[in-house]
This record gives sequence, structure tokens and C-alpha cells, in this order.
Amino acid sequence: MIVDNAVYVDGIRTEPPSLEETSETVRDRGGFAWIGLYRPTREELGAVAKEFELPSLAVEDALAGHQRPKVERYGSMLFVVLRPASYLDETEKVEFGEVHLFLGEDFVITVRHFETPDLARVRHRLEGDSPLLAHGPVAALYGVLDEIVDEYAPVVAGLENDIDEIEDQLFSGDRGVSRRIFELSTEVMQFQRAVDPLREVMSSLREGLLSKDADEDLRDAFRDVEDHVIRVTERADGFRQILQNALTVHSTLVGQQQNDEVKKISGWAAILFAPTLVGTIYGMNFRVMPELHWAFGYPFALLLMVAMGVGLYFVFKRKGWI
Repeated sequence: MIVDNAVYVDGIRTEPPSLEETSETVRDRGGFAWIGLYRPTREELGAVAKEFELPSLAVEDALAGHQRPKVERYGSMLFVVLRPASYLDETEKVEFGEVHLFLGEDFVITVRHFETPDLARVRHRLEGDSPLLAHGPVAALYGVLDEIVDEYAPVVAGLENDIDEIEDQLFSGDRGVSRRIFELSTEVMQFQRAVDPLREVMSSLREGLLSKDADEDLRDAFRDVEDHVIRVTERADGFRQILQNALTVHSTLVGQQQNDEVKKISGWAAILFAPTLVGTIYGMNFRVMPELHWAFGYPFALLLMVAMGVGLYFVFKRKGWI
């Protein structure tokens, strides 16, 4: 459905009563139209597409969703796909949304399929800065980009906190840490898929769209967003490397623990084997054995078994096997 429909002339908002009058207002007064849609049906988006002559391929992408961040040019119009993200503390998961923008010379249409980001907040913020909003659709694009990139900060903080907890778990002997490392690695990879293409998106906008705008303040605003994107992507790359190292360390620790267990089992087996060997020899049913007729043969055999067991115990204890 259409959640907001406004025309901005010199950064000042007016609200036409219908979609048809929005186009007429732009033609008569200048400025640009900003139409916001939230989970539109095919008919609703089709009506907007017909009114503003949106390319059919881009409309299909906006309806289907599940697109990677990208910028596509259709004549004088741009189609931009962005992937907002939010961190859920309850489940320690990252939830991803999707925002599509159609930018023409005198209009911007935003299509949102998820609750985040709050584009109404973006509008209110830009409406408080009329000189910036007077730059037209590119100002609206900046506002949406800035909001989405700012919302990556809590996601980075949440993932960083989870990684810190995993580092503590590694040396605590928690058997469930490997599963958590794998699950968190999946979250980080999905986050990378959402933010990594933004570097190319920002580069394309800087070389194409912004090259036509001489306003230095707007260029600086986009450059600031691009700097934030670079920092976020570098942090995400670092998270993935840390998790790979954590998995390697965990595998090493597990192997070391298994090796220690094998040593303990082998040590105790050797300790028990020594008296068993002596007892087995003297338990044979042979008549010609010199020790059978020796008065101290039995005590000697017992002492020998105890001495061998105790001796082997101290040897293995010194080597750290038991």
C-alpha cells in the first residue's frame, strides 16, 4: 500500500490528494515527488509504475524481492536495491530486510517489504533540512542510504559481543562452542552479502549520479556514508577471519583433549598390564618352576606386581600422561 505521497518544492512538503494529482503537481510546480510503498501488491505497484513509466524488469525485481544490493540504470532512471539489517538480542540472529528505490529526474519511489528501516523517520529528518532536500531525488537516496548504514552499527556491535563470548567459551571446555561458531559464521556471511556490494553501489553513485551535482555538501554527505560502508565491510571481513581462527583453535583443543585422553587410557592400561603379566606367569599349571618351592616366592610375586605398578604410575605421572 502507499504509506506516504508527497511533493517537495524547494525542500517544502505538499500533499496531493491522489497519485494522479501528484504527477500534475510536479509538472505544474516543479520539485519532485516522493512516494513510499510498503509491501505493495502487484496491482498497487503496477499503478505507480504506469503513472511514472517505471521499467517492467525493475518492477518485477521489486515485487519478487530477494535481490542483492545493486544499482541499475534504465535510461534516465536508476533502480537501487539495498539490504537493511537489524540484530535480534533474544535469538542472537541478524534479520535482513530489503528496500528498492526508483529514482527519476523528478520522482523517487521507495518500496519496502520489511518493518525496517523506518523511512518515515528519514523523511522527517530530511524535511528539517530544506536546502538538502531541495537537491531532489538524490537527497532522498542519501537519506535512505544513511539510515540503512547507520543501522548496521548495532548489528556490528551484536556480532562483536557474540564473538567475545565465543572466545571465552573456547577455553572453558564448552562442547557446544563449535555449533555456535558455525551458526555465527553463517550470520556473518549473510551480513557480508548485504554490505559488501554496497561499496560498488557507492562507487557507481559517486561516478555517475553525483558527478552531475556540483553541491559540495551533498558530495561530502555521500562520501561520509561511503566511509561508514568501508568500515562496516572491513569489520565484517575481520569477524569472518576471527571465527575461522576460532574454529581452528577449537579443533586443535579438541584434538589435544582427545590425545590427553588416549594418553591417560594408555598409561592406566600399562599400569594394570604389569601385575596382570606377573600373575599370569605364576598362574600357569607347570610343575617345574623354581619359585613354587621357594618360601618367599608368593610375597615376592605380590611385591613385584605392586612395585611395577607404582613405578609405572610415577613414570607416567612425570610425563603428564595421568
